[in-house]
Amino acid sequence: MKSTLGLTALLALSSLVTAVQAAGGDPHWTYQGQHSGPAHWATLEPGFETCAKGRAQSPINIQAAVKADLPALQFGYSEAAPTLVNNGHTIQVNLPPGQTLRVGDKTYALLQFHFHTPSEEQIHGKHAAMVVHFVHKDTEGKLGVVGVMLQPGTRNAHYAPIFEHLPRPRETVTVEGLSLNLAALLPSDLGYYRFAGSLTTPPCSENVQWMVLKQPVRLGAEQIKAFRRLFNANARPIQPAHGRMIEESR
Repeated sequence: MKSTLGLTALLALSSLVTAVQAAGGDPHWTYQGQHSGPAHWATLEPGFETCAKGRAQSPINIQAAVKADLPALQFGYSEAAPTLVNNGHTIQVNLPPGQTLRVGDKTYALLQFHFHTPSEEQIHGKHAAMVVHFVHKDTEGKLGVVGVMLQPGTRNAHYAPIFEHLPRPRETVTVEGLSLNLAALLPSDLGYYRFAGSLTTPPCSENVQWMVLKQPVRLGAEQIKAFRRLFNANARPIQPAHGRMIEESR
């Protein structure tokens, strides 16, 4: 195993998403605290004002969804060598180019995925133990995030390479010969909820397309505990829906 401190060149190339999803080396904002927690994000920097003023903020409680003929999620996921990053806010898994998601006539490139505990989203008022967010970007630079709820169960062999090599704070880890079967990280049923939202970390930018899968994936209790030893709680509180439409695939 080779370990290096700091952000890698790959992380720099995906700096937009790095800043977006808890990745950006902004240690002054936190998930708890009287001065730097979520209630105060908007006041920490002028560029963070959307965290308070935005009308389509994430995460939300997914409820009262409208059944719709949503396009299928077509994942072009295969084997890939990951780089694991502990950025102080989450564990982020950076990936080389080549992994795609097609939704209707739009194609996204997978940039990275990362974890929160408990799940940031609620479904019918309930959090899952964790959630993994797969962050994609289309050719116009717009983000599409797929959320997969993670619930306690038996040890998950497909996620095991990540939870067995969790980096320490501010550490980047590459493991020689390690390859992830990305398609196996998803549930078998790809039915989903769709809604407009935002980044769930500063600067809380909006116009993010959210697609949250209805079927959870199971992780072993020890895998969840391993993450929580590093991040006891790293989820933004539920935000008002402000009348947003939430669609659910049939």
